Amino acid sequence: MQKVRVNAFSLSLDGFGAGPQQSQQDPLGLRGMELHRWVFATRNFQQTHGTDAAGGSTGIDNDFATRAMQGLGAWILGRNMFGPVRGPWPDASWRGWWGEDPPYHVPVFVLTHHPREPLVMEGGTTFHFVTDGIEAALQRAREAAGPLDVRIGGGVATVRAYLQARLIDELHLAFAPVLLGVGENLFAGLDLPALGYTVKEQVATPAATHVTLVRE
Repeated sequence: MQKVRVNAFSLSLDGFGAGPQQSQQDPLGLRGMELHRWVFATRNFQQTHGTDAAGGSTGIDNDFATRAMQGLGAWILGRNMFGPVRGPWPDASWRGWWGEDPPYHVPVFVLTHHPREPLVMEGGTTFHFVTDGIEAALQRAREAAGPLDVRIGGGVATVRAYLQARLIDELHLAFAPVLLGVGENLFAGLDLPALGYTVKEQVATPAATHVTLVRE
C-alpha cells in the first residue's frame, strides 16, 4: 500500500531542521550542514552523490540512509529546498542545488506560489512546480508514484504543513548531537499525539539518534 513518508530528516537536539539565513552559500542556513554529518559519512550517501563509490561507512546510519531511498515513486519539496530564489522566477537559470543529474530519478513536485514550466533533468528527474497547495501536490505525486511511496523531502515548513494536515504516514527523524538554538523548529506548536503520531522505532548511534513515528 502506498505511503507518504518523511525519511532521514535531520534535526538538532532542540528540534531545529535548518539554521537561519539560508543562502546559496548556506543552503540549510547557518550551521545547518552540521545536522547531516551522520548521513554524509555513509556508503549510501557517497555512492548516491558520487563522492566515493567504494567508500563510506556501513552499519545503522547507512541502513537508515539506504531505506530512505527505497521504494519511492515521487518526491515533494518546498520552494526553499529547490533553491534560494525568492518571489517570481526571474528566468529559468536556477536548476537546483544538485547539478544536471539530481539524486531523485523520479518526478519531483515543488511547492511554489509562482508558476514555472517543468524542468527535465538527467537521470529521470523532472521538477514540476505546483502553485495550488499541498493537497494538489500530493495528489499529483500519488498519481506519478503509482504503487510506490511518496517522500516529503522538506524543508521544515513543508513537513509541518503535511503533519498538520495528517497526510504523513511515517516520519523518520535523525537527531544529531548538535544544539542550534535558532532556526526553523519542526515541533513548535505541534501536538503530535493529538495528530495521531506515536513512536514506532528508536535506535542510537554515535552520530545520530534515529526515531520513527507512525500515524495510527
